[in-house]
Amino acid sequence: MSARWLAWSLFGLFVGLAAATPVLVAVRDGNASDALVAIGIGFALVGALVASRQPANAVGWLLLVAAVALGIDTFMTVYASPASLPGAALAAWLSSWLLLVWLYLPALFLTLLFPTGRLLSRRWRAAVWLGVGAVAANIAGAAFAPGLLEITTDRPIRNPLGIGGRVGDAIPWLSGIGEVLAAGTLVLGGVSVALRLRRARGRERQQVTWFAYICLLALVPFIVLAMVSIVAGDDVAPWLNVLSVIAWWSLVVLLLVGLPAAIGIAILRHQLYDIDVVINRTLVYGALTLTLGASYLGSVLLLQLVLDLAVAMSTLAVAALFRPARRRIQLLVDRRFFRHRYDAARTLQAFGSRLRDQLDVDALGNDLQVVVRDTMQPTQVTLWLRGSR
Repeated sequence: MSARWLAWSLFGLFVGLAAATPVLVAVRDGNASDALVAIGIGFALVGALVASRQPANAVGWLLLVAAVALGIDTFMTVYASPASLPGAALAAWLSSWLLLVWLYLPALFLTLLFPTGRLLSRRWRAAVWLGVGAVAANIAGAAFAPGLLEITTDRPIRNPLGIGGRVGDAIPWLSGIGEVLAAGTLVLGGVSVALRLRRARGRERQQVTWFAYICLLALVPFIVLAMVSIVAGDDVAPWLNVLSVIAWWSLVVLLLVGLPAAIGIAILRHQLYDIDVVINRTLVYGALTLTLGASYLGSVLLLQLVLDLAVAMSTLAVAALFRPARRRIQLLVDRRFFRHRYDAARTLQAFGSRLRDQLDVDALGNDLQVVVRDTMQPTQVTLWLRGSR
């Protein structure tokens, strides 16, 4: 009962912060993006559900703490925007390192603990301590660095707890060490997910598959953003700006909405076994989108050389390509990733061909039983034929 009360109290705290922050933004005429803190409701809600129903599972508490830290961080950022207010320096100081709490906790530890809330084995405690060291080093580096705080205000705010002297000169090195430790923890977390996926069976395998699916999807916009930042120079092309904006919001939606949704489905076991269908559709329509986009772009570039109706002709060509391309891609995906479905379809197709030519009832009955065994894999097959009157 106490765990349930604590879980829903933390959820209520986040809801209160998410409701108060937009009001404060409107009153202060602040940055509208700070009002979007409510998109973290997925972390708070799923965390409260998991923590209240499975208090021993650390995943729920991780999500709740991350959500509350996000709410406090955003609220403090908005409050400190007029630096002349009482307590603005303290609010700015809190905001300077709370970002590392709500960002690093789920990123470093979910991969190690999901879905049971326990490590793969005792040897993985070293990875946890590595992550704890990364979080502590980064927080200390941000909280006690001397000089001005990195927060947007109407006037600069100096760190009230900044440490000077030789210790202050060494603090940037502490943050660098924390980043290295965090990178190592992320790699170990990826290895942990891969090992769980390999060893798990049945229900747990489906749970890990949901989590890994969202993480792999989030890698796509992350890689796009990294490539854009590397390729783009001082003069950024307009289409690169559009691509980076799309990639950024895709990453935000996947992490703040898709990830908690996947965790909730996996741990609370709601429509758990639909993951195969989701992956199948993602592969099919993702490959189909890339194929049609490349075909459209190629046809536009080609037809522009000879026709003035390039866009119209290219659109018609892509529309005509949709169905055959989807059929081909579906076949390739089924053959490579869903072999049972592909084999069942071929078995039924072959049986349909024999059915048109087969006249012997006994042979037809034997063929039908073989098809049912191969496609449905029941424990027992019995064929009953109604006698003629």
